[in-house]
Order: sequence, then structure tokens, then C-alpha cells
Amino acid sequence: MSRLGEAVLVLSDLVGFPTVTSEPNLSLIEYLIDRFEPLGADIRLTHDDTGSKANLFATIGPRIDGGVILSGHSDVVPADEEEWTGAPFIAMQRDQRIYGRGTVDMKGFIACAVSMASEFAAAPLTKPIHIAVTYDEEVGCRGAPTLIADLDALGIEPAAAIVGEPTGMRIVTAHKGMHEYTTTFNGLAGHASVPASGVNAVHFATRYVSRLLEIAETLSRNPPASSPFDPPHTTISVGTISGGLARNVVARDCVIEWEMRPVDQEDVDFVTERVQEMEAGLREEMREVAPAADITTITEGAVAGLHDADSFAIRLLSDLVENPETLAVSFGTEAGLYQKAGIPAVVCGPGNIEVAHRPDEYIGLDQLAACLAFMERLTSKLCR
Repeated sequence: MSRLGEAVLVLSDLVGFPTVTSEPNLSLIEYLIDRFEPLGADIRLTHDDTGSKANLFATIGPRIDGGVILSGHSDVVPADEEEWTGAPFIAMQRDQRIYGRGTVDMKGFIACAVSMASEFAAAPLTKPIHIAVTYDEEVGCRGAPTLIADLDALGIEPAAAIVGEPTGMRIVTAHKGMHEYTTTFNGLAGHASVPASGVNAVHFATRYVSRLLEIAETLSRNPPASSPFDPPHTTISVGTISGGLARNVVARDCVIEWEMRPVDQEDVDFVTERVQEMEAGLREEMREVAPAADITTITEGAVAGLHDADSFAIRLLSDLVENPETLAVSFGTEAGLYQKAGIPAVVCGPGNIEVAHRPDEYIGLDQLAACLAFMERLTSKLCR
């Protein structure tokens, strides 16, 4: 069987694990262990607090410092079957594409690494190849920090991390940060005929959202002069809002989920200060009627951006891909976490980010082939 054929079979297996972020990923992790253990890989697992999810870190080659991490996340976003042409968790091949949830984001990259593992193991590597598969990337990159902390505790020092998010096998050296928040409003229920007798959590939530949009507008007018991103400014977006019981009841509770994609730390500090001031003012107003009323914000994830810098990771990739031109993107990845931990990182993987998270998500066979060719060149590079 050709290497591409094997990658397609592995990808089909991976798609068959419905690893939506809300669900465990241990079945997929066990599948990977079964693939790597016969090759003599050194395998480490780190778990979330529930024990139902795990990161996998498999090392092939000499147990020494250096080497390269091939990193992907196991979780996928939900899929509404009614919007799909076929079943989202059954891989289907047509028109030189593989369709299925997670094919491009980012089980295609993982499938390439798995299908290449036997070649990694057979090669006379002078530096190790590490395969990292994390949990909960889609909800704030919760798994990667645990994996990275474990590497630090063990004194494992890879020379580079390649995060295989879909870039069309182009080299991404910069991306925005990704901060995710849940803000909860607790008011006082009452009869809608006398709305002033209660504290309407939905009303205060909508005022909060309006203020967030005002902050976002301020940011849009003041992008950093050197920003490489599109859009060039820090963005704020509200994703969900839910609350209340009925139209004739003053809403006691409301929850909004929102995010910020910062260009730099200055914008993070600016938004944090403005939000804290806003919350304090609204909370004081709520408590004039109900002393127990409150607004609380939980940071679900705060992922560092990736900043363009001359590094071993960039120089390495420039020799291994067909197009060495570097790019900056606005979507976030785990690469910023590796870089923050002192591991030079880049983003480079097969497929098109524009079809990620959509119905009929797919990856082209040509992109899988390009990724496999890149990994073959990487193997040769690490044998010198």
C-alpha cells in the first residue's frame, strides 16, 4: 500500500472517533498508542482533571534533547448532521477529497504523522521526532499547557514545534492571541409588569455587549502600525447569549460567551482594564436594587500569540516545504504556547482553513500527499 493510501485509511479511522470537545478522547488516544507502541516509541500521557481526556506525547528516535515536535489536536467542533451531505463522522472519499468532521482541522495532519511513524522508526535518526496530540484546543487550548508543563518538568527540550493547522503547507510565523471568556449576570427575578422591582440580567447583559462593541470599535481605529494581520487590529466578538425564562418574567440570569483576538499585550491590558471598569459600574447599579446581584467573568482560555522571529523552526521549514514564503494569520493555534515556553514554533499543515468548522469539511488528497512529502524530507534532515 502506498504511503498516501495508508494515510487515507488512518484518517478514516480518526474521523470515526467523534472527539467533539464535549466528549472524551481516550478511544482515539488508545488507537494512537496501539499504532506507536510496536515501533518502540516512548509514550507519555497527561490527563485533564476528569481523567476522561488525555494528551499524548510519543518520541521516536534517540532519547536526547533537540528534535522536532509534530503537533496536532484531537478535538473537533460539533457537526449538525442535517447540514452535511453524508455522515460527519464517517469519512467519505469523492472528487479527490476526503470528507468528514476533523479531516482538515486537524486529523489530516495527525494521520500523516501516524502513517509516517514506521518510517521514522526505521530511519537512522540523529535527533528525535516527537508526535504530540492534545485535547480541548477548540475551547481555549486547555490541553497543550499541561503537555508543555510535563515536558518542562522532565527536562525535555525539543528544538522546534510544527503545529499542523491547515495552512495549505505554507509557513505561518505569526498569529494573533486567543482569549475566551464566559460572563455571567445574576440579577433578581420579578414580574414584568413592574420591571423596576427586579434586576433584569438580560438587560444588563445587552448593555455589557454594547460596551464591548464600543471597545472593539476603539481598537479597530487604532491598529498597531506594524501589524501583519488581516484585520490588522485586535478584535472582540460575542458568540452566544442566553438567559431568562419567559417574556413576562424579569430575567434573573444571563450568560454571554465572548472572545478577544489580540495583536499585542498592550491591547490585552487595554481591554482588561476597560472591562473591569465596566463590570464595576454595572455591578454597582445592579446592587442598588438587589445587594446579592453580581457579574462574574471566567477566563476559559488565554493563548499567547505567535510572533515572527528568526528561529530554528522557521529555518528548518524553509528547507522542507515547496514555498518558503512566510505568512501571518488571524486564527489562533497552540504554536504561541510552545513559543512562550521557549520552544521555537511555526504553523504548517495540509488543507484550507476556510473549510474548517463547516458542513462537508474536507481535505484534498493532494494536500495529504504534500504533507507526507514534507515529513519524508524532515526524516532525511534529522538523519544527518
